[in-house]
Order: sequence, then C-alpha cells, then structure tokens
Amino acid sequence: MADWRALIRDVPDFPKPGILFKDITPVLADAAAFAAMIDALAAPWRGQGLDAVVGIEARGFILGAPLALALGAGFVPIRKPGKLPAATLGHDYALEYGSDRLEIHADALRPGARTLIVDDVLATGGTLAAALSLVEALGANVIGASVLLELGFLDGRARWRNAAPIVSCIAI
Repeated sequence: MADWRALIRDVPDFPKPGILFKDITPVLADAAAFAAMIDALAAPWRGQGLDAVVGIEARGFILGAPLALALGAGFVPIRKPGKLPAATLGHDYALEYGSDRLEIHADALRPGARTLIVDDVLATGGTLAAALSLVEALGANVIGASVLLELGFLDGRARWRNAAPIVSCIAI
C-alpha cells in the first residue's frame, strides 16, 4: 500500500444526517496499511518512556492496543458507562452530535504514570477533554495525545487544557 490514508472512506449522513463519517475499516482490513498507520501514530512518541497508552472506546481501542505494543507500554481502556467491571471514575461531556459519558477503572493508572491518550478523531474536543480529565484525576502524567484524524474546522484543540502536544496523522 503506497499510502494508507487513501483507504479512509467518507460515509455521508452517519451516524445522523449532516455528519460526514471517516471510515477506517478499509485501512484495518489491509495488513500493510494497518501496520503503516500504527507506525505513523507511534513515530512521535518513540523514546518517550511511556508507561501506558489510554485508548478511548471504541476506535481508540483498535488504534491504542497495537500502538501500546509498538511503544512498549501497557494499554488502558476508557469505556462507555457500565462496561468496566471494577470501581470506576466517570466524566460526562458534550460531543459533536449529543452528549456522553466515559469511565476508567479507578486503579487503572498509578500516580505519575507517563501516559499517551489515543483516539481516532479529534472533532469538537469533548471526548479527548473528558479522557484527559479522567487520566489526570488518577494522578497520571499526560505526555500527549495522538489522533488519527483532526477536523481542524471544529477547533477541538481549544478544549485541550494541557500543555502536552496533540499529534494528528491527518488534518482536515
């Protein structure tokens, strides 16, 4: 695959009218493209001594787990309500087309752990900001965030109140 980015397809009006969904499943289905995508996500963070990659449900899991392996770090999921079996911390937030809640296990990260937050898309920034709040509530250090796709016209970076960088593979 010459450029894995070419495999991302647009799906209009999903999950509701007016939303242009970026579908990464064709990239995931192509082993070489998937590996190249993970390499691109990992490149800025190599040598940073990360303890954990925190992936946001659901596509953040797909990206975060192989990214954690590539960076020699553990993987910590942030999930929708009621999906984690042990004690959790939660955070409610607004997103581009509604509202939601994220949760993390209360013992998922040790204080001071060097963490990277990963998700597929940075749109309005609500999901990433909620994840940041949860990770910081556990006392972990957020070294940065990595997203596959950033929709810059929605100015989601404005909600990132951390001095750590946000790195996007594709900016629109």
